[in-house]
Amino acid sequence: MKIEVLAVGKTDDKYIDEGIRRYAERIKHYVPFELKTIPDIKNVRNMSEEQQKRLEGQAIMSELTTADVVALLDEKGRELTSREFADFCSKTALSGAKRLVFVIGGPYGFSDEVYARANHKISLSRMTFPHQLVRLIFAEQLYRAQTIIKGEPYHHD
Repeated sequence: MKIEVLAVGKTDDKYIDEGIRRYAERIKHYVPFELKTIPDIKNVRNMSEEQQKRLEGQAIMSELTTADVVALLDEKGRELTSREFADFCSKTALSGAKRLVFVIGGPYGFSDEVYARANHKISLSRMTFPHQLVRLIFAEQLYRAQTIIKGEPYHHD
């Protein structure tokens, strides 16, 4: 199974981008992995939040196939421990899914169309984080999940 992360907007901070790249390389030792960036919407000053979410949603939907298992990183999603998240990844792989896609939305969340397409919603925390930092935190959790699945000593309970 391939794991893919779709994220709206680029990462501007070099230190965050370097951390994401490091974890992405580590993840690739366990599973095929790709981080795709959906370009920021242009001229957002003249748009409502709903218009912006709709345009981002269209871009997200264009990257998905009907066979994908889609998990949104969403503040209203289910909070998981690292072991529960590893179990989620493992069970999804065992289900025969070819691609597990995690989606990190823009600043206003997701369009109704993206919510309707999602198979799962996962929350990293009840706190709010900058979107760029979410990518780094989530990349680390994906790596941690792979080490848990393989029984390696990275994670400590």
